[in-house]
Amino acid sequence: MNKRHRLIPAAVAGTAALGLLTLSACSASDAADGAGGSGNLKVTASFYPMEFLAKEIGGKNVDVTALTKPGVEPHDLELTPRQTAALGKADVIVYLKGLQPAVDEAVKQSGVKNTADAASLTKLEEHGTEVDGHAHTTGDNRSGEGEAGADPHIWLDPVKYAEVAKGVNTVLAKADPDHAAAYQKNTDELVKKLDGLNTEFTNGLKNRASDTFITTHAAFGYLAERYGLVEEAIGGIDPEAEPSGARIKALQQLSAKHHVTTVFFETLASNATAKTLAGDLKLKTDVLDPLEGITDKSQGTDYFAVQRSNLKALQTALGSK
Repeated sequence: MNKRHRLIPAAVAGTAALGLLTLSACSASDAADGAGGSGNLKVTASFYPMEFLAKEIGGKNVDVTALTKPGVEPHDLELTPRQTAALGKADVIVYLKGLQPAVDEAVKQSGVKNTADAASLTKLEEHGTEVDGHAHTTGDNRSGEGEAGADPHIWLDPVKYAEVAKGVNTVLAKADPDHAAAYQKNTDELVKKLDGLNTEFTNGLKNRASDTFITTHAAFGYLAERYGLVEEAIGGIDPEAEPSGARIKALQQLSAKHHVTTVFFETLASNATAKTLAGDLKLKTDVLDPLEGITDKSQGTDYFAVQRSNLKALQTALGSK
């Protein structure tokens, strides 16, 4: 971990000696405490799910800066020169390689030694650009339709998110070994809460009338596979992807066959396509939040609150008892 000293204002006349003593004492304290003006580890997180982990695990021993501001679609993030330069001053960077190309490039150029890449901390899977479990015969709810690629939305699966949390803990402890015990305690508490959330989803979706839900954005592949559901995405992994005419026709056919009741849209992307499709099929619309950022429109104030809201929305749409 880099060691930085706080700047101490010059003492007023008559107290110069005291000022020098204070400066000396603070310098010694900084050497013990570590980086940053507060003595905390400086952590930069790429977007909300990474920011949440850094804050939960780091607790009072870290200062966390997020590159993606609330309300900004993370897939489209472009970094300013100032943000890129500031990234090199971080003690730790927590990001998800493959989600934000601008961040990936900036991290590569930053020279920061302690980085936690969430994509390397759990197993990524290849989901089709358009998920279509009904057309697939292997039983893994994945489709060959469209171009396949590594799906980055691992944080929506509480089990995978817990795996990432453990990896972030390891990186923070390496960068700041003096507080390793505190990071481990916070990680254990977070993993326990994520285990509980997994149980809530498992039990809450156990008895249902349908397995299928339609979304605008193919963000819920991991969640669907975890709980035996099938996500039918209007578009693809990219929330701004436009669906083909053939895709719309296929969704119209399967919605009746598989008793789909709801078309889900999200908070950070346009809901126009979802509302048009729902109107044509006489289906309801609701929000299923991919948790890429917390805004005033989010169905909750943090990761757990939004996930529980997602669970309730799925229970309603799938006819869970």
